[in-house]
Amino acid sequence: MLRSMFSAISGLRAHQTKLDVAGNNIANVNTVGFKGSQTVFEDTLSQVLRNGSSPNGTTAGTNPAQVGLGVKVAGITTNFGQGSTQNTGRASDFMISGDGFFVTKVGNESLYTRAGSFDTDGVGSLITPDGAKLQGWMANGAGVIDANGPLVDLRIPTGQVLAPVATTGAGLAGNLSASATAASGAVTSQVNMYDDLGNAHPVSVTLTKIDPVAPATTSNDWSLSFADGSKTPPTPLGTTTVSFTAAGALASPATYTIAAPTAATPAWTKAVTIDLTGLTQFGGKSDAAAKTTALSGSAMGVLEGYSLANDGTIVGLYSNGLRQSIGQLALATFTNPGGLEKAGNSSYRAGDNSGNPLVGQASTGGRGTLSAGALEMSNVDLAEEFTGLIVAQRGFQANSRVITTSDEILQDLVQLKR
Repeated sequence: MLRSMFSAISGLRAHQTKLDVAGNNIANVNTVGFKGSQTVFEDTLSQVLRNGSSPNGTTAGTNPAQVGLGVKVAGITTNFGQGSTQNTGRASDFMISGDGFFVTKVGNESLYTRAGSFDTDGVGSLITPDGAKLQGWMANGAGVIDANGPLVDLRIPTGQVLAPVATTGAGLAGNLSASATAASGAVTSQVNMYDDLGNAHPVSVTLTKIDPVAPATTSNDWSLSFADGSKTPPTPLGTTTVSFTAAGALASPATYTIAAPTAATPAWTKAVTIDLTGLTQFGGKSDAAAKTTALSGSAMGVLEGYSLANDGTIVGLYSNGLRQSIGQLALATFTNPGGLEKAGNSSYRAGDNSGNPLVGQASTGGRGTLSAGALEMSNVDLAEEFTGLIVAQRGFQANSRVITTSDEILQDLVQLKR
């Protein structure tokens, strides 16, 4: 009789734990990056009232008679399934789609979290709401990231200055009308070229058809000239002749080099090579124009914002229109995420059975992708949790009824002697 009471007490304890877990899940239904837990029960030892026996030639075998001694919590497992997406529009809100954890640091301890709500502190470091610093790799001055290097605190260098780059190359592309004449007008366009200090010089490009010289009836030559429009009058920068074949393909030259224009203030110190291979002379209208290339240079730029690529690269947006990598977020995966220990503040630390963290770039090694302006919400299913509450409540009530029933039987036993 006492066995039933103690078994029921273990049932009360186990179902109370189930209620505690469900209550915690419901409490965190709106917690960013929260992963719900589940309670798993198993029975405890059993008391053997009669041992079993094996069959022999004259008697049949018998099964053991055993009475269970209650229930216990076998484990509390964490569900690391993907939570729902909530768009926020904040540049510093990051979300992982797939496996992986953000790596953060508090003092000398590395922690791991799915909660991607970050902000910047007074020195630009990306931090969690409780002050842990987001880890990754910072780019060098040229925007190159070494993902094989050690993890460092990620920082947004607000107000960072991008040095100007002098122009060393540009291009011309498009068609020049085969039916054009010198009298029909020149084809003009303009391109900005930058000196060593980042000052823009609007350089005008003029293409004029050269009329044929008798006894020729047609001409396939054009006069190409450049002038620095930042001066009054514009400063000539050079002139050449561009020739085409009778079929309209460029014959010569493939490039033209503008010597370093020392008349500019301040002076350019580098020659500018113009790529002419994009020019043709076919029928139709003339639409040839100057174009920029990777060597077209840039003015000084100041960091004004940033965006996040799917691989975790933080790309800086500069006032001169250029984009350059600032750093890259690191993601960590574990062989057994269920072995992680909860460290509070929506973070985990590596546990004895989680395995070592495998740190690397997003979208590699089974790690998920990243997106900005969104957060992963809790993966708690309220319908499932409320159903679990009902099950836990009924289990608790049933076990308490076993205790009261056993007590009534003991009371009847005491009353046998009057």
